[in-house]
Amino acid sequence: MNISEAKERIEWLRREINEHNKRYYVLNQPVISDFEYDSLIRELENLEKKFPELITEDSPTRKVGSDIMREFVQYEHKYPMLSLSNTYSEEELNEFHRKVSEIAEEEVHYVCEPKFDGASISLIYQNGRLLRALTRGDGYIGDDVTRNIRTIKSIPLSINKSDYPEEFIIRGEILMSRPVFDELNRERASEGLPLFANPRNAAAGTLKLLDPKIVAQRKLDCILYYLLGEELPCKTHFDNLMKIKEWGFRIPENIKLCYGIDEVKSFIDFWEEGRKSLIFDTDGVVIKVNSLLLQKKLGSTAKSPRWAIAYKYKAEQALTRLLSIDFQVGRTGIVTPVANLEPVSLGGTTVKRASI
Repeated sequence: MNISEAKERIEWLRREINEHNKRYYVLNQPVISDFEYDSLIRELENLEKKFPELITEDSPTRKVGSDIMREFVQYEHKYPMLSLSNTYSEEELNEFHRKVSEIAEEEVHYVCEPKFDGASISLIYQNGRLLRALTRGDGYIGDDVTRNIRTIKSIPLSINKSDYPEEFIIRGEILMSRPVFDELNRERASEGLPLFANPRNAAAGTLKLLDPKIVAQRKLDCILYYLLGEELPCKTHFDNLMKIKEWGFRIPENIKLCYGIDEVKSFIDFWEEGRKSLIFDTDGVVIKVNSLLLQKKLGSTAKSPRWAIAYKYKAEQALTRLLSIDFQVGRTGIVTPVANLEPVSLGGTTVKRASI
């Protein structure tokens, strides 16, 4: 592939990815699976590495997808709210561990937890009270959804303890359980309303409603998994999570401190089947470096922290009917075929199109 062909393919990939970001983060109506989306991102990353002169600052590989809506007031995140790097292979997990170990120069401990599929949230507390709740937004500013968050019973509005910092931030995931999701779709079906594709879309869509009364009726839940601040109580991620649990926050029940990469792999293997028994949708395992000092040394890229990675389980497969194929011809004659499919449920998404 010459530079002209690469430029055209890169431009097509960016347009396609940006469209899917809008469908996923704003409209909550994805039309491709996570695996298909990750494949597009991976192809774009590889092309940008091969042709670095074609990299632009607004490329989807250098920023997170945005869920910002003009109906809400926006605030800046004190700490950037980045997205995690994904992998589907043990080889890439080993490479992640190798890079971390080179910086650590000692045995690395990791914290593992199921990767919950919901809407990311950042909760800001001052003097023990919930001040503000922000969505991820574009990673640097987010929508203020505090009024809706106050309706979620699992989120403390105030802390009945005395050992918390004057100001801190807790991040986590807004979720809808499968039983609540099924009940909601039954109600919508009886009223002749469109059904939600999956609990993640239902949770994200509910979080952006303008009427908190309706939000309260949707029975959203929240699991918190990261504490930030200038004066944290502990020097490790795991101990900080245990502390916020004492303060009354809900953390992942199945979290585990792993002493080395082999224990991480055992955790991943166990939850590939075990996750099916959970009431919340999960699609993988999140692995984080436990030491906060090592996290700081590792730092972040423009899009993702270098001290964490999401291991995602192999994509689901389904049989459907190929209806037609669109051939998109670029300026230099490159043809990109896209399959139009009979809609099929795959990984919680109704898939209608796929690159081939």
